[in-house]
Amino acid sequence: AQDPLVNRTRARNLAATCANCHGTNGKSLGGMESLAGEPKEKLLQKLADYRSGDKPATIMHQIVVGYTDEQLDLITTWFAAQK
Repeated sequence: AQDPLVNRTRARNLAATCANCHGTNGKSLGGMESLAGEPKEKLLQKLADYRSGDKPATIMHQIVVGYTDEQLDLITTWFAAQK
């Protein structure tokens, strides 16, 4: 089994790529929605909808295809845990 600290660090590093639009630790200052504290399942569903094209987007449909399911799981777990 992987060290939980390694997974937390990977999750934090992956989630940091979202900060440009969604704010540090997912706390948006406006413009884009905040991700911090959102339920993991809700975030995963939105990402799946972007990936499939069911949810229209300007850029997210392009971004989400660059991540594996495992990476998206880490990212959404990270954001769900933020206050």
